[in-house]
Amino acid sequence: MIIDFLLREHRNIDLLLVALQRELEIFEHGARPDYEVIRAIISYFEVYPEVYHHPQEDLIFSKLRTRDPDAAAIVGDLAHEHQEVIDRLHHFAQAIDAILADREILRQDVGNIVRDFILRERHHMMWEERDFFPAAVKALSAEDWTEIASARTDHGDLLFSETAEATSDALRAHILQLEQEAEAERSSVAFSSAMAGKPPDGAKADGP
Repeated sequence: MIIDFLLREHRNIDLLLVALQRELEIFEHGARPDYEVIRAIISYFEVYPEVYHHPQEDLIFSKLRTRDPDAAAIVGDLAHEHQEVIDRLHHFAQAIDAILADREILRQDVGNIVRDFILRERHHMMWEERDFFPAAVKALSAEDWTEIASARTDHGDLLFSETAEATSDALRAHILQLEQEAEAERSSVAFSSAMAGKPPDGAKADGP
């Protein structure tokens, strides 16, 4: 079912947000994040959600307004929500471009922009899954879903499809590896705390 595809894409998007949050934590601790990964995440959002994911949802919402206008009114303004996603993404991209171009911009402002993007993107997806998708499943007919499916483009996700190009596949592995590294680091910190900050016998503590 189309909703299942959209939910899977939401999970993929959240994986990228996890990676982005990891880079944000590095940035806010005064270290240099991996800007190649950040730019790759921005590029993904500029292409996949804007060109494929959101139009699919817009089509479903259009059907919902036809089948159940009251339910659509309760759900809210999906087109406005999607435009806000685009605006936040552009604001985020401009902040990163400013850093890479050595233009004057406060680190705190950049951190706030990135954090806002992450939080509000997650809130947007949660809103769709809680309010929009159930309303559509309830109101739309089998014929509606067939028509929506027929309009779906066989595009292949830039990072998460089986047909992704090798470069995209490598980039995907790079991005998803960040979460594994973050988890390993959290485990290491927990272990160090348990050892009261002292290195194991016969070993040297790592430097800064």
